Amino acid sequence: MGDQNSNVKYRKLKSEEIDVMLSRGCVCEDWSMVSVVDDFIPDRFKNVSFYGDIKLGIMEKRIDSAGGISRKCGVYNCALHNCTIGNNVYIRNVTNYISNYIIEEDAVIDGINTLEVTGPTTFGNGTLVAVINEGGGREVPIYDRLTAHEAYIIALYRHKTVLLKKFTDMIDRYCDSVRSDMGLVGRAAHISNCGHMSDVKVGPSAKIFGIKRMINGTVNSSKAAPTTVGSGVIADDFIMASGCSVTDAVLIDKCFIGQGTELSKQYSAENSVFFANCGGFHGEACSIFAGPYTVTHHKSTLLIAGLYSFMNAGSGSNQSNHMYKLGPVHQGVLERGTKTTSNSYILFPARIGAFTLVIGRHGANADTSDFPFSYLLEDDDESVLVPGVNIKSVGTVRDSKKWPRRDLRTGSDILDLITFYLLTPYTVQKMIRGKTLLEKLRDESGSAAQKYYHNGVRITREALNKGIRYYELGITRFTGNVLVSLLQRNGYSTIEELRDVLRSGDDRGNGPWLDLAGLIVPEASVKELFEKVEAGQIDNLEQIKTEFRKMHTSYSAFETAWMYKRLETVVGKSVNEFTSADISDLLDKWLMAVERLDDMRCSDARKEFNATAMVGFGIDGTPEDKKKDFAAVRGEENSNDFITQLKDRLSLKQKTVAALKKKLEKL
Repeated sequence: MGDQNSNVKYRKLKSEEIDVMLSRGCVCEDWSMVSVVDDFIPDRFKNVSFYGDIKLGIMEKRIDSAGGISRKCGVYNCALHNCTIGNNVYIRNVTNYISNYIIEEDAVIDGINTLEVTGPTTFGNGTLVAVINEGGGREVPIYDRLTAHEAYIIALYRHKTVLLKKFTDMIDRYCDSVRSDMGLVGRAAHISNCGHMSDVKVGPSAKIFGIKRMINGTVNSSKAAPTTVGSGVIADDFIMASGCSVTDAVLIDKCFIGQGTELSKQYSAENSVFFANCGGFHGEACSIFAGPYTVTHHKSTLLIAGLYSFMNAGSGSNQSNHMYKLGPVHQGVLERGTKTTSNSYILFPARIGAFTLVIGRHGANADTSDFPFSYLLEDDDESVLVPGVNIKSVGTVRDSKKWPRRDLRTGSDILDLITFYLLTPYTVQKMIRGKTLLEKLRDESGSAAQKYYHNGVRITREALNKGIRYYELGITRFTGNVLVSLLQRNGYSTIEELRDVLRSGDDRGNGPWLDLAGLIVPEASVKELFEKVEAGQIDNLEQIKTEFRKMHTSYSAFETAWMYKRLETVVGKSVNEFTSADISDLLDKWLMAVERLDDMRCSDARKEFNATAMVGFGIDGTPEDKKKDFAAVRGEENSNDFITQLKDRLSLKQKTVAALKKKLEKL
């Protein structure tokens, strides 16, 4: 958002131009301080008071309102102090003044109290936001181009002091680069009917209307990704990324609002960061790290002192960090894909595994991070874990499909890099650990045990045994998914060529994987980044973003390496010794897992069409009317898109396996 007027040539006002402006109610203590462009049109200024150094562009066009009113560009009823006004700007009815601003071409300021820069400022860049822990210690310095991945590292790797210093030094240098005593309203930005704006930078094409107050912040925006800030908003010490929307009396204090994020309907947040495509409506946030797709829609919902992503908070959901004697220092982690039902409660510290559904109240400080795809229930004041059951839920599959479709980011300058897949090495490694832990609990407690306890949760014998089976199906399905995709993408005519295909991945994917707030990557690649930063080989923020992009685009190669190492464990020998029969057997096991899981998911989907689901339909009619009304509103089981697509995909997979096995027989 630079000054587009820096190369413009200005001249002094002519005496006849001054006369015209005087006749139109304009005043200035020293007209020699006012410079204009050639072809300047003086009668486009009325009732304007000029103070300090003023530069004025040509006002030759008109602006058209949505209601059809066409008005001449110019400046009317305003006081300007140390301002540069670009070409074809429309400024009208400034109650107090505009001071120390560059107003770029085609911008509109129609009704505002004050727009001022009070001195050298970074416009919110460098503001320290106390995320995750209310008591401090995980502060993230926000800046214009902050990504979820950078913030994750800064907040959660505090023990890596050299790395942290390097990161924060880079951000400090960026903040120094944007420090200025002149504000900016970017090209084609539109500000109307607003209150007080102080030390605020406004990007191109931004729309700001009816706000009450904005102090010390940046509204990043672009023509391809315009940002909207709406009625009643009060914002202090903030950064808004391009393409976000903050409207309807939202209150934010010390916050970063990411691309595609929507905050509205009286939502309030302090000391929080919201990354790509989050949604906050009605509720409240305090010291949260909201990774991509963290969504809360309800008035009574509180998110506090936690790390979240791909999370949906039910009405009345609440977390508490008040189990303390030394202040509110406790924090929680709800891993990606967690959902909380209405009136659920979690006492922090706690850590909830990925894609877990939380129902009821939980005060045992549970750690279920090794049990993804689970239900966490309340029973007799205890937290009860049903491991793995959510992997067969049609809702879980639906969620993974809807996230890419709900990406509200536009333009090419995308900051957060997101891995949308439901099953990844990150979640599957957790299923492997979860299965091992369940087997250990079963073996150590004996076959007669009816319940087991682990990390603050109770697991029944039936749930434990089913959890082992669910995880085995999920692990087999994912590994087979990667194998089948690899075999389809690559050609091979001998067993050695097939082995080369299996070995074709990037070996950095062999080990543990991490979720960097939406970006799923191998730990080895992250360690490499850390080493480069610590050694000074990477010394600026754009280089860090480049490294993250490399990780993101290398996902398939990383995943392939993880897959073949897993296959070696399953088969019990090195890939170098694999035979075509080994691969054929793996394909059979994959297809069996696909068929069993798809059958479970179809059964889960059919529940949406049973008699219970029809309660309330056909309200004034017969049982037959009930069925007809239900079908008219919800559709029929046999024509449901999800069920039919699931069946079609299963048929395609069966044909794929048959074709691959036929090819293997020829090797």
